[in-house]
Amino acid sequence: MSAHKTAVLSALATALLAAGAAQAAEPLKTLGAAEGQLDIIAWPGYIERGETDKNYDWVTQFEKDSGCKVNVKTAATSDEMVSLMAKGGYDLVTASGDASLRLIAGKRVQPVNIDLIPSWKNVDSRLQNSPWHVVDGQHYGTPYQWGPNVLMYSTTLFKEAPTSWKVVFEEQTLADGKSNKGRVQAYDGPIYIADAALYLKATKPELGITDPYLLDETQYAAVLEVLRAQQPLIHRYWHDVTVQMNDFKNEGVVASGAWPYQVNALQLEKQPIASTVPVEGATGWADTTMLHAEAKHPVCAYKWMDWSLQPKVQGDLASWFGSVPAVPAACEGNALLGAEGCKTNGFDNFEKIAFWKTPQAEGGKYVPYSRWTQDYIAIMGGR
Repeated sequence: MSAHKTAVLSALATALLAAGAAQAAEPLKTLGAAEGQLDIIAWPGYIERGETDKNYDWVTQFEKDSGCKVNVKTAATSDEMVSLMAKGGYDLVTASGDASLRLIAGKRVQPVNIDLIPSWKNVDSRLQNSPWHVVDGQHYGTPYQWGPNVLMYSTTLFKEAPTSWKVVFEEQTLADGKSNKGRVQAYDGPIYIADAALYLKATKPELGITDPYLLDETQYAAVLEVLRAQQPLIHRYWHDVTVQMNDFKNEGVVASGAWPYQVNALQLEKQPIASTVPVEGATGWADTTMLHAEAKHPVCAYKWMDWSLQPKVQGDLASWFGSVPAVPAACEGNALLGAEGCKTNGFDNFEKIAFWKTPQAEGGKYVPYSRWTQDYIAIMGGR
């Protein structure tokens, strides 16, 4: 990464972003005719058309109503999403908080006019002005879903839920008398450094970690130590949800950080799997549907953003993914989600989640994301 790019990323302080936002393209004022096509980069499981399960389809009706044919490119990490958006050729991306500010600062996305999105009124007040998609008073997208990174575990091995993330960070003997070595996984993305930081925030309070995304040199060194000690325990650094699910079914993996999506999918297959949020808390994601700065199909994109905030779509998606809707009205009367679905998926845990965000240097006080990236690649490689 060039020094210039690093400087831009590490100086994503409000002043720089505000200056960038002031020069950003003006949001659309009116919508013309739909262009007939829409190209979206999304997390796996986020855009379903009933191919996996006919009950889960929020694309077919949209295509009929809008005349916009939806094409989806799935991405497994935020870094992959940022890279795809840099290449271009897409209209929308479902960006997590560790990508959204990078996309705004890099002018890869454009501000949106929420007046052109009638369903905006449905959005959870806790998300309407979140700092990961609102800069200098301008909205850079519409909230999509949010949720925690849970600890997924085998109920065959763990008769009770593990209470601490220690089970994936430190070598120990499990209930079957064998070590956890080679039976746990970690996420294949530099943002996972924050999971180790959250663990140390609770277990080593003397380090004084207050925000797992803002680490000074001493704190950062301690977090890297935890991750280096973890590396020999790791069966695989996962990023593909299907591969991770297979590892739990067939490869003897018994515990890992995961998304509720994998937990739901494995439970549907009647696998002995459950999940928990341990005592140290959890990192998590709040995803925003963002509009590419050079979107070729902006009208279809606006129509999708409006459609995506319908309570039925939000509820069906939350049921499928195991996430929490960005629209509270989705929590009631949804046949797939059920009466307790929002509560089960963590609707009341908003304050307990350390949401993904891009680590900032803030004038050199903290270690910037560029370093997280380099160091995590080295750790995964055993260095």
